[in-house]
Amino acid sequence: MKKQAKKRYEVADNESIDQCLERMQKDGYMPVRRMEEPIFEEVIVNGQTEVQPCGRKIIFEGKLL
Repeated sequence: MKKQAKKRYEVADNESIDQCLERMQKDGYMPVRRMEEPIFEEVIVNGQTEVQPCGRKIIFEGKLL
């Protein structure tokens, strides 16, 4: 099976950034880009629906070594 030239790795909830980077290295990938995406939730305040940030998702793009 042929490996992809680029692959994305998402940091899981129960995983640290270092653990994700180690997982990438075991698969034979080197991180070339870090992306953070905000996670929002809808909250009702005084009858109005507001969107508030509640977290973030960290994704690394890896390049095949």
